[in-house]
Amino acid sequence: MNGKDEFSFYMERWGLVPDGEPIATRSGRLLPVRRGGGPAMLKIATEPEERGGAALMLWWDGIGAARVLVQDGDAVLLERATGSGSLTDMVRQGKDDAASRIICDVVARLHTPRTLPPPSLIPLTDWFGALDRAASRDGSTFARSAATARMLLADPREVVPLHGDIHHGNVLDFGKRGWLAIDPKRLQGERGFDYANLFCNPDQSIAQAPGRLARQAGVVARAARLEHKRLLQWVLAWAGLSAAFLIEDGQSAHVEPALQIAEIAADELDKG
Repeated sequence: MNGKDEFSFYMERWGLVPDGEPIATRSGRLLPVRRGGGPAMLKIATEPEERGGAALMLWWDGIGAARVLVQDGDAVLLERATGSGSLTDMVRQGKDDAASRIICDVVARLHTPRTLPPPSLIPLTDWFGALDRAASRDGSTFARSAATARMLLADPREVVPLHGDIHHGNVLDFGKRGWLAIDPKRLQGERGFDYANLFCNPDQSIAQAPGRLARQAGVVARAARLEHKRLLQWVLAWAGLSAAFLIEDGQSAHVEPALQIAEIAADELDKG
């Protein structure tokens, strides 16, 4: 089926009405719809990672994440964010600390223990092979980032199902339901990992602003009840991994900003 036919099939099957234009991403196709008068988002995954993410969202059952209304194979119908808030806008309006605290609250809800066992998850160690490969080729910042990652992964603390891609654009305003996460990556590992990516966001100029990483490390460590040094180590590890992913995805032009975040984190660690 082509994309239009796929949407039509599920719209008829689930009684959906179009409520916006289709959206194409690297890993799926989305269509804003209404179901029974309420807003929803129809998403059809085109990559296995997205299919696994839907299973994790089902397990979260609307606690900290958008609720799955119905799911079938590659297709999932999600509640849709209709609130007017934006964490990126908050940061640009000088409310960086508040935005970070909102993200920490959402992540804490995602990490809350559930009664049922989670779906099949990808060990966090599987992701870091890309960083080891980059370190063997390029050394320098990659090497320090990889060494830090190996240390963290060898002695994980508070292992939980992870979102894997928490940032300002993946935590949305769902109105009365509050702020909720979307687009998880279906990982399992130390909970501190889920806080590292927010230091690379919401954009390059903000992430690299003098003193920004140091300040937000304090805000996040307190809000998330994380050891300050270990959080900085996760930022160093994640930023190096992000740069390694970009290289393997053929986006070498975007590698330097990620490496600069890794270097800022390393400098903060050196200060003790």
